[in-house]
Amino acid sequence: MTDWWRNAVIYQVYVRSFADGNGDGVGDLIGVRDRLPYLTGLGVDALWLTPFYPSPMADFGYDVADHRDVDPLFGTLADAKALIDEAHGHGLRIIVDIVPNHTSAAHPWFQQALRGERRERYIFRDTPNDWESIFGGSAWTQVADGQWYLHLFDPSQPDLNWDDQEVRGEFESILRFWLDLGVDGFRVDVAHGMVKPRGLPDVGRGNQATMVGAEPVPFFDNDEVHEIHRSWRRVLDSYPGERVGVAEAWAPTPERLANYVRPDELHQAFNFHYLFAPWDAAGLREVIDASLATSASVGAPTTWVLSNHDVKRHVTRYGSLARARAAALLTLALPGSAYVYNGEELGLPEVLDLPPELCQDPQRLRDPDSGRDGCRVPLPWTRDGGWRDPWLPIPAGWAELSVQAQEGVPGSTLELYRTALRLRRDLTGDLVWHDSPEGTLMFSRGPVVCVVNLTAEPVDFGVDGTLLIASDVPGAGDSAAWWKVKCQP
Repeated sequence: MTDWWRNAVIYQVYVRSFADGNGDGVGDLIGVRDRLPYLTGLGVDALWLTPFYPSPMADFGYDVADHRDVDPLFGTLADAKALIDEAHGHGLRIIVDIVPNHTSAAHPWFQQALRGERRERYIFRDTPNDWESIFGGSAWTQVADGQWYLHLFDPSQPDLNWDDQEVRGEFESILRFWLDLGVDGFRVDVAHGMVKPRGLPDVGRGNQATMVGAEPVPFFDNDEVHEIHRSWRRVLDSYPGERVGVAEAWAPTPERLANYVRPDELHQAFNFHYLFAPWDAAGLREVIDASLATSASVGAPTTWVLSNHDVKRHVTRYGSLARARAAALLTLALPGSAYVYNGEELGLPEVLDLPPELCQDPQRLRDPDSGRDGCRVPLPWTRDGGWRDPWLPIPAGWAELSVQAQEGVPGSTLELYRTALRLRRDLTGDLVWHDSPEGTLMFSRGPVVCVVNLTAEPVDFGVDGTLLIASDVPGAGDSAAWWKVKCQP
């Protein structure tokens, strides 16, 4: 299929929380393989797997010690190969995380650097500047001989120096390793931050980040990073089957984000501006219009995402399951590619009352209000959870949100997603807005009209057609519906 990624629905598998195949309480690659029939039945096109590489797990695998193997916690390299092959047999593509901004402090390269060898692979200097870590505190840590190294995240995640040609060559080799194994693409972690401002200048406390929603956007959305993404695109294009690159790029504007998906760069970029848009008709329409316009300006598809492993689940952000269900129908009706975070199809909320002693997120250890443990609680497969001693406790109140409780039940959130994903395959054409009452949205794509009521009061949209799917009674407060009409409104 040509340009499969332009309209794909990609399901994010947070590996340690998705499914446990060996009973140790931590999700793994065997667990993902076991659930491939579930994912096929859900109706997604591809899976994005969070890091499963050897790691001390200081940041849940985003501190990589070996980019060409699998951590025993998650299985073996043979398990990874089997998962890729079996997913392909189910018609699913596999996208894996690549983490190029930093390595683990346990990586052999950094261990060499600590011995004073080959420090040019990382960013060392005699005097630190005033940069702050995204996890809080200084972005610099001093080593035994007095020099300091840069880490935009945890001190156990030293930043690589992308001016060093060995670093560039190593990562192209890593890409080829996994492409040769059969993966269909990469999600590029911190795609905006690999190249730092020349001279590493002081920026003044509080000035090094702007905000997108609740998330910081580092000031170094640096134009020089695009040369790297162009070189990676050439690697991807050298393989058959349309292998793709997806940028996790925190950019201050949609226009800056579009730079990452120019025709010779990556294929997609996460649309965080949409993720953090308020539950407000005017605000959402503004973000949708800007997103479509800027991605179209470079010939790329727009992406739509409601939740992921780094932000509060949208049931909680929006304030209700009703709004989350309506948001799902809005999102899946939009042209472009959509991402579904594991568990969102069950209507899972953020877990806000985890015992502090069980929380492990390094970001929370520095800022208790920004921890990400609550969106990473394992998925409930059965009413009793379906896990043996899961690494984070599954709330008892999730029994009726489990796959077992929702499967085959008309009106359940799981069946809402399954139906919407099936119907979505028939959506064609550009988005055309139509007039609708204040606080609502109405648009069409071909013969399908999507209506969204973002108010608390019922609204009669007056659509004359066949109801295809609805998150609630059509026109109810905080609801959405798709209609098939003979004539557009």
